[in-house]
Amino acid sequence: MLDDDGYFGEKIAAGYDDGAAELFRPEAVDPVVDLLADLAGDGAALELGIGTGRIALPLAARGIPVHGIDMSRAMVARLRAKPGGDAIGVTVGDFATTRVEGRFTVAYLVFNTINNLTTQDAQVDCFRNAAGHLAPGGRFVVEVGVPELRRLPPGQSAVPFRITPTQWAFDTYDPATQAMSSHYVTVVDGRAEHTSIPFRYVWPAELDLMARIAGLRLRDRWEDWHRAPFTGESTKHVSVWEKPAR
Repeated sequence: MLDDDGYFGEKIAAGYDDGAAELFRPEAVDPVVDLLADLAGDGAALELGIGTGRIALPLAARGIPVHGIDMSRAMVARLRAKPGGDAIGVTVGDFATTRVEGRFTVAYLVFNTINNLTTQDAQVDCFRNAAGHLAPGGRFVVEVGVPELRRLPPGQSAVPFRITPTQWAFDTYDPATQAMSSHYVTVVDGRAEHTSIPFRYVWPAELDLMARIAGLRLRDRWEDWHRAPFTGESTKHVSVWEKPAR
């Protein structure tokens, strides 16, 4: 941890929305909100890792009560400063273990946030925490990438995912521990600045076992928020686990 805000402190929070601008476009947000609103029904939603409110704000605008958990006070401050942000309840804490009042019909983690938990134990705790917040019949939704180990030839541990004149970004993998890190090299005034954030990658089948430990069962798995079929060529998945109704 860099500080009490984890790896998403003031420096990251200040430029987060601009750096992820493509994820805030309607074509990226609307399918997520459509699916989550459908799953929430007449109930409430719990976002684990609510961040600056990319999904929570438009979901709340659909009339779904939303509560969020996030460790980063700096990210939450950005959420609070946005229109409607003060109407969303947020609890500051580790979303793997922090409990809030109420029962929810849907809990969700988007955009690889499950990987921010860098141990298997923490990821299992997250599933248990989500299950503990769900009403009977409620659903837990996770959006996460499929580990890109097929792109690693023997002897290589890095996979680039962004190359521009001013920024190079790449992930490094350790197949023995499932540890990975995202590295960003940014050129500012002719000098390179390096930032690194650790993650733990996780396989779909491993997530299913975590869900089973938490008393959840797989209901759906798609390639994306449009509910395209998940296949062996899919680079990410949106998975939905359900808490038994009784």
